Amino acid sequence: MKARVTVTLKDGVLDPQGQAIEKALQNLGFSGVGAVRQGRYFEVDLNGADPASAQSRVEEMCEKLLANTVIENYAVEIEN
Repeated sequence: MKARVTVTLKDGVLDPQGQAIEKALQNLGFSGVGAVRQGRYFEVDLNGADPASAQSRVEEMCEKLLANTVIENYAVEIEN
């Protein structure tokens, strides 16, 4: 079983890396680019778990390590 985790900054949290990417895209000639927000992506292989327990385990991983829940949101997708 595989879990896909996407971690993004919460709305209102400054994103200097996203701003730098936005400026770089404009400098490279990509017009029409609005605000850019960056994030992180994880794939976690899980052994012997049903989808409900896998979801719970990965959410616990996010709460403890993968995301800083003060300033970041996360989304978990479980694939059988």
